[in-house]
Amino acid sequence: MKRILSPLLFLFIIFLFLYFGHPVLNYGFIQLPVMLLILAIIGMLFFTKIGLSQDRKKFQFISKPNRIFGWLILALVVYMTIVPLITSAPMFHTDAYRNMIGKVDNGKKISNHIAPISIDEIRVVDEPLAYLLGEKILGSQPALGSQVEIGDFTIQKVNHDLYWVAPLLHTGFFKWFSNSEGTPGYVMVSATNERDVKLVEKINGKQIHIKYQPAAFFGSQIERHLYFNGYMSVGLEDFNFEIDDAGHPYWVVTTYKKKIGFAGNDATGVVVVDAETGAMKEYGIEDAPSWVDRVQPISFIQDQLSDWGDYVHGYWNWSNRDKLMITEGLTLVYGQNNRSYWYTGISSVGKEESAVGFVLVDTRTKETTIYGQSGATEFAAQSSAEGKVQEKGYRASLPIPYNINNIPTYVMTLKDEGGLVKMYAMVSINDYTIVGVGNSMREALSAYKSVYNMAGNKINPGSQDNRKSLKTVVSRIQSDVKNGNSFYYFTVKDYPNIFVGSSQLSSELPVTKEGDSINISFDIDNEKIIDVTTFENRSLKK
Repeated sequence: MKRILSPLLFLFIIFLFLYFGHPVLNYGFIQLPVMLLILAIIGMLFFTKIGLSQDRKKFQFISKPNRIFGWLILALVVYMTIVPLITSAPMFHTDAYRNMIGKVDNGKKISNHIAPISIDEIRVVDEPLAYLLGEKILGSQPALGSQVEIGDFTIQKVNHDLYWVAPLLHTGFFKWFSNSEGTPGYVMVSATNERDVKLVEKINGKQIHIKYQPAAFFGSQIERHLYFNGYMSVGLEDFNFEIDDAGHPYWVVTTYKKKIGFAGNDATGVVVVDAETGAMKEYGIEDAPSWVDRVQPISFIQDQLSDWGDYVHGYWNWSNRDKLMITEGLTLVYGQNNRSYWYTGISSVGKEESAVGFVLVDTRTKETTIYGQSGATEFAAQSSAEGKVQEKGYRASLPIPYNINNIPTYVMTLKDEGGLVKMYAMVSINDYTIVGVGNSMREALSAYKSVYNMAGNKINPGSQDNRKSLKTVVSRIQSDVKNGNSFYYFTVKDYPNIFVGSSQLSSELPVTKEGDSINISFDIDNEKIIDVTTFENRSLKK
């Protein structure tokens, strides 16, 4: 009976390792040899008889341990120590680590890469705020809020609009057991409008069930579902919840391989898993669906960029000559043709306040472009924006780079201790002393342009090419008061846009009426409503 029981118990332990640990059964993944080592030790104990000595004072081996297990343990220890050292140690493979990021192209102007954008499309909701807003809408339905919780948010474009999207997850085993068909939907929070928050429970009148998820159990747990359906030997990373343009929920999981022995994680494609049915489809990097925003995991790109900057002169560079490092981590931004990029500043080692360049990495193809221009790091921009309102004690969100009138600009929100947005800030990437803040994005833009123009365009001489002047006649004018400031909106006879200016810009604006002849100048941009830079009422001087 013991001869049968021991092997069965040993096989059961192997099953538990596979079922709960999900070790990747492939070369270079450390989980496999760790599992085998533990199993070898357990196996040696199982198949070795141990009993009390004749005086019953101590345990002793009745039969000697099987040599096969001893040699196996020794081989595994060597495989886990010596082999990784030889095949993966940076001192032996410096060039391989530095080249993991691939070819790094040199860009001319970062504003050429990031498309000009309207202030209505600027991201004003970050992940912490998205979570607060999501919790609020979930709390408005107590029956649902007691059953589920909000998972991790993923930012993505949905029909060209930017949203934070998060699934509803089970809160424990018993909640899953009583609702094993899945949680009832997901939360969408607009990244550009904090009032646009949706709890999506139906698509085209059909109830949604997020059956496959990280908080499920048994075969519905998303990682286990993939593991036991053909992906035991494949590295999997970044279980991101995304929806297609029709709103159908999926899990997008990056597949990867080891390129430098036991290290050098490199994405090879994605597996798209239907969150309702569990149906899976694998894609290469080039043929991933267009609605999938991220193929390259942030952790992979961060490591590869760090190695690229660290090993610029090999491993033994004691003086840190020409070494580069990323500044504040990576931020997801959107550029030309709605392509998404990992963005970060690059600074010299030991000089954290100023960047010597900026990097954009395509989140799908890993195409990398560096812009060798000095400027402010994200941290310096945050400090500059917070300094403008230091008496209020607001904290700046992570800056997002944008192209404002062909000026590379960090845009961020200023939040109170409760995490609520109170003000907005814009900081020039090239010169962090040029800052504009306001109670609305338009106020911040107006203040930013004013400070920038007073700086004499010293940081961007070419921006004058986008300045336009008009001699025209007012066709309509109306005032509006926002946050205690008077703004005057007006149209003119020979230009299609609406213009706006404050009484602080010109004392002639409050007394201007329809039919007055005026001189104005403004920056050409994508706005439907354009801030005027100068305003002169010629009719008042007659």
